[in-house]
Formats: sequence, C-alpha cells, structure tokens
Amino acid sequence: MKKERPDNIVYSEEKGYNASFLPYSTSVGAPIIKVDDIVSWKSRGITNVNKEFENKFNELKNQYQKLMEEYEWNELVYSAKFAFEPVIGEIYHLYVGENGVNFLSLISPQEWNKEHLGTFKLNSDKKWIALHQKENNFF
Repeated sequence: MKKERPDNIVYSEEKGYNASFLPYSTSVGAPIIKVDDIVSWKSRGITNVNKEFENKFNELKNQYQKLMEEYEWNELVYSAKFAFEPVIGEIYHLYVGENGVNFLSLISPQEWNKEHLGTFKLNSDKKWIALHQKENNFF
C-alpha cells in the first residue's frame, strides 16, 4: 500500500520532494508567479527605437538637403561673372545675362528689367547666404 501524502505536499516518484525546484507555486498561500511578457516589451522597444532612428534620419536628411542647396547656390554665385571684389556683409543680386552667363551686381531687381535669380549676402566665411531666390530651383 502506498503511503498517503497530504494534498499540499509536492512529491514525484522520479524526483522526490521537488517543490522548491518548480517554476510555479505549489501551495494556495504562495505568491503568484507571473511570467513577464518579454515579447511585447521587445516589440514596444523596437518600435520606439525605430521611430527615434527615423526621426534622426529625417533630421539628417533635411540638414543634408539644406547643405546641398547652400552648396549649389554658392557654386552658382562663385561661377558668375563679376568685375569687383565683393565686400563682406554687403547685399548682391544674381542675374542672367544676355549671353546666358550669370553675373553678380549691386543693382537691385526693382531698378532694372533683368532676369533675377536671387539676392545674396557674403558672410565672413566667404559663403554666400541666400536672402531671396527665384521660386524654381535651377539644379
């Protein structure tokens, strides 16, 4: 005859008394052991990190586009024809000449009837800052 054991005792024929090794509680008064939902935690983490990467990528992309636009305008102004040394801080206007060659001038677009490409100011780094440019890009 088998020896009877109370209901609240965990006993296994192969392992004996093994309640302390089980991954779950074995008595009514024991605290609830709950397995954390790691999959949803990882999913939320991945989503948040991906959003952060996407935002940073878009920010860098916008900075790159602005930098390329500045570069292209500077390239356009520096390749234009002018017969004077530009002064830092002064405002200059870029026009299309009759022969198709762009030229830089001090004369504003209101003072004559030439095709105006943009208004620029030379900063201390010798970089042309676009103050006003024609709506459509030439690049």
